[in-house]
Amino acid sequence: MAFNGLRRALLAAPALLIWPRGAQATAEAVGTTLSVAGKAVLRRGDGAVALRASDPLAMGDQVQTGADGRAALELFHRSRIHLGPGAAFAIDRFVIDQGGQITLGQGAMVFDRADDLAPVDLTVKTGFARIGVRGTRFFAGPSKGVFAVFVQRGKVELRGGGQRRSLGPGEGADFARLGGPPGEVVTWGAARIEAAFASVGLRV
Repeated sequence: MAFNGLRRALLAAPALLIWPRGAQATAEAVGTTLSVAGKAVLRRGDGAVALRASDPLAMGDQVQTGADGRAALELFHRSRIHLGPGAAFAIDRFVIDQGGQITLGQGAMVFDRADDLAPVDLTVKTGFARIGVRGTRFFAGPSKGVFAVFVQRGKVELRGGGQRRSLGPGEGADFARLGGPPGEVVTWGAARIEAAFASVGLRV
């Protein structure tokens, strides 16, 4: 898996200080770390450190949370990423206030961008689908034993298995298998929505 090296770094977290924290300033920041609970690791290039609140984030950075970890990140300006336990996340490319591509390698995330902000052209890449973001609040990750995407606010477009699905508020779609197409668009019930958001430490 792409994040195997980062997983190994996480297991060694008590001894992590492979590069000086001051070295973060050498890369242009495109975001910041809002909060961290439990264990999480920030990897940049060949180095890794335990992730801490206020750590800047740059293109190419990877973040992984431990089994007890959660992290809240912000991509400038005011696009927020909430990661649940066991999540692997990377900033592939990002232009401030315009968009780019981020990767969710494993685990769950909630993306949140306020309605009163200009939309950004952002793609979330996962092993199951590419998610086109149009200024919204949505969940992506494990739900009821499958990988699923749910939109609370706004709209996303799913592309996977040669098919596309558009999701609006209150709608979700499941992926039965890796490389397969998204399932039918359905309205999620309150219990499933609450469980999905709770998995990253949020309330609906």
